[in-house]
Amino acid sequence: MTTADVDSERPGVDSESPGVDSERPDPRTTGDFEVYRDDWGIPHLKAGDALALARAQGHNAALDRAWQLETERHRVLGTTAAYLGAEALDWDRFARRARLADTARRCYERLTPETAAWVRAYVDGVNAGLAEGAARTPEFAAAGIAPGRWEPWTPLGVWLSTHILFAGFPTKLWREEVARRLGDGRATLFATDGPGTSGSNGWLLTGPRTTTGAPVIAGDPHRFIEDPGVYQQIRLACPAFDVVGLAVPGVPGIAHFGHAGGVAWAITNAMADYQDLYRERLRRTADGGVEALGPDGWYRVHAHTETVDVAGGEAETVEVVETDRGPVIIGDVHDEAPGDEAPDAPVISLRYPPRVTGDLGFDVLPALLRARTVADLDTALDGWVEPVNVVLAADTTGATLHRVAGHVPVRPHENRLRVVPAHDPAYAWREGAEPTPRTEVDTATGTAVMANERGLAASLGIEFAPPHRADRIRELLGTPPGAGARGTAGPPWSSADMAAVHTDTRLASSRQLLSLLAWAPDLGPDAERLRDRLLRWDRHMDADSTDATLYSRLRADVVHRLAGHPALRPVTGDADPWRSPAYPPLFRPWLAAVPRIGYALETLLTVGLLPYEERLAIVAASAEAVAANHDAPLPWGEVHRVAPWQALPGATPEEVWPGLAGDHDCVLSTSSVPGITDLFARGPAARYVWDLARREESLWVVPFGASGVPGSAHHRDQSELWASGRLAPVTTDWNLLHRTEESTITMTTTPEPTASTGPTVPALRPAVHEQKVEGFGVVRLVPVDPAADAGLLHGWVTQERARFWGMADHTREQVQEIYEFVDSLSTHHAYLALRDGVPAALFQTYEPDADPVGECYDVQPGDFGIHLLIAPAEGEGAVKGYTDALLTAFVGYVFSDPAHLRVVVEPDARNEKALARMVRVGFELGPEIEKPEKTARLAFLSRTVALGLV
Repeated sequence: MTTADVDSERPGVDSESPGVDSERPDPRTTGDFEVYRDDWGIPHLKAGDALALARAQGHNAALDRAWQLETERHRVLGTTAAYLGAEALDWDRFARRARLADTARRCYERLTPETAAWVRAYVDGVNAGLAEGAARTPEFAAAGIAPGRWEPWTPLGVWLSTHILFAGFPTKLWREEVARRLGDGRATLFATDGPGTSGSNGWLLTGPRTTTGAPVIAGDPHRFIEDPGVYQQIRLACPAFDVVGLAVPGVPGIAHFGHAGGVAWAITNAMADYQDLYRERLRRTADGGVEALGPDGWYRVHAHTETVDVAGGEAETVEVVETDRGPVIIGDVHDEAPGDEAPDAPVISLRYPPRVTGDLGFDVLPALLRARTVADLDTALDGWVEPVNVVLAADTTGATLHRVAGHVPVRPHENRLRVVPAHDPAYAWREGAEPTPRTEVDTATGTAVMANERGLAASLGIEFAPPHRADRIRELLGTPPGAGARGTAGPPWSSADMAAVHTDTRLASSRQLLSLLAWAPDLGPDAERLRDRLLRWDRHMDADSTDATLYSRLRADVVHRLAGHPALRPVTGDADPWRSPAYPPLFRPWLAAVPRIGYALETLLTVGLLPYEERLAIVAASAEAVAANHDAPLPWGEVHRVAPWQALPGATPEEVWPGLAGDHDCVLSTSSVPGITDLFARGPAARYVWDLARREESLWVVPFGASGVPGSAHHRDQSELWASGRLAPVTTDWNLLHRTEESTITMTTTPEPTASTGPTVPALRPAVHEQKVEGFGVVRLVPVDPAADAGLLHGWVTQERARFWGMADHTREQVQEIYEFVDSLSTHHAYLALRDGVPAALFQTYEPDADPVGECYDVQPGDFGIHLLIAPAEGEGAVKGYTDALLTAFVGYVFSDPAHLRVVVEPDARNEKALARMVRVGFELGPEIEKPEKTARLAFLSRTVALGLV
């Protein structure tokens, strides 16, 4: 690279470059940030320091991915059903019961001050950009929602919710059912790559193996394909670092795949087991509490209830219970403790490292950005927590790294296999964590490969991907399995050559089925022709191949015949574990027998389950059945189409999703579900090539485009590249980028709403008070905007339950006029109380001597009046302690002003529930008073008593 090339890559040195305003203040000194985009719309962000850059990244995510951010925020809180309906309820139940939001808060509170400030800066950027981003995105209008405010801990929640199922703990439920129905010896009969757990590839070539003499790292993370995509191509540049990579929208920095100029890194899922399931025994106490059986007997556990709102349906109450092992995610509390054996009604808790340690590893993220060498990166990764990954890295000196990073708890091997008894101390976690394996990159072959196989991380897990992808990558790179055994190596590779590996479609796992087909006895003429055709097939799942489609038909039929075999009948058909009401529907993908059989087909056709003659007979019967279907097979790419997850499915019903080559065990791992569908929901969520010689020779692509905004020029412009296996260049020369108008001057906090911008949604308004209430959430008080909130308030005050509010017959316009009048007064104020960003109550304050109530009693110095209306969605105690929790926050706000000595309330004298509630929390009842609209009962709460509440 020439000096000119180096200078053009440096942030903040282009003030005289073409197309750049030379009079614009230098972001290195002003705290501004600037946004550039390449021809694919990929953002390149430049700022004067790391905090300004974090704000820039958050702001950009809000503009490009507002709907995605809103969806992720709701997933963290367990509130997706409130706008997506009953289909989203299963996730919300799990998120609440697993306490994802509370865990994220805990982990945030343990961050170093520097990391916490960095994360807050990102959140400030998100909140500043959300209103504009939402205005660009039609999904908000379609769902009928507005964006909510991000809390400082929300990015940690996004990371946690994205990866909580990554280690596949529900597989333990499947093994438990297999062992119970087929015998303990069969628990791992289906032990192979399972749904949603793996498929990623990564490889490293050392300098002697490349055309430039410097290392190259390439690969492709395989995950559920989402629209918008789970990875965002981005560049983050400030004087301290300049990194390109794949970011997770909603999370600051670049965690998994990055190129910092001097060092580059990539990961795959290590397939480690680091989450445990415990079989609990719970019982209800006489006072409504919950006890659990532990090693030392029965003890009281944390329990509270929460309400999950459901669009178009009834709200649902969820009881959240947490034992000493962890949150209970399966089963309910019984009035009496069940016996030890209750297989049809298990109560199971989840123990996962961040919940135990309060550490999600976020302190690693800024350290990765600052890394200049492999040694820097290695040191940073010592603090990584989850997901547990295999890492490949290299730097410009030629140094390399091949290691596992993450926290795997020390506990008995049985914990990894099955659900274990909670009351037995033998299954408790020990202190510390398992050592993370590492190895040297083989200098003889100059390659390292990671593909979820049973390799470097074998000591940390139970189930791994078959070795086919890893073996095939080594073969393609010129290194046979058993790397270095013959000291051979292929020709030098360039960055552009990596696409040939990314897109390889050879299906090695077809060998056993085709071998049985070759020896299948007594085939009819049509079946013989089918056999001859498939035995001539090159075993590549190419998009234009009709033989690949024919093979898929045969495979599917074999899967269903195995599912119907008597040997598997205890776990199939009506006995299929996914039908069991004992387990939440969320876990059905791990419990369904047919997909399990499909993924384990190679194993099931090889050893252990059926005699050889029976396997031959099954394959022969399937060949006859498939041959009898005379419909000509379509090319594989026409039936093997991506089926991405969308929060609002059908939002673009006219869209035809692309078809791809590949299949589950190909390097191009586009994972159909054998026996269920040829469509695929998992595949390469991105592809990358990091060139350590010239970063500008690096390449990348994502499934759809850089923008998550429908109609944007960059919403789908990478789809054809991705489907065809091509990649886009990584542009690093600032002179070749396009500066945009998104650059923002010195944005340090979420800006105040102004008249020119119009009213904001409640969650985006600055709060006058914010308080975390343990076991309840974060309560924020924001001013009512009469015009923006009239519809919400009208819906509250006109319900029968709010009859004491006196507005039952008011129109929306009348409600707006009332709150416009309140807003005009300096002595009266109206606030919305938000619980974790969701409107939960109307809270009003007033000075009694400036209100008609002051004429009805002897006002004392320091008196301060309040009104409270709980949102109907939580109505009448649907959540235990709900109103008391809100009162705690309200009292905290009122008495934060030392001038306030006594709270005054005046509920309707007929509102016995409200009066009883006031007495319960410490109010002293006063006399009844006559007001024009009602007979009221005064009640007073002194500052002295209130201090005991807060």
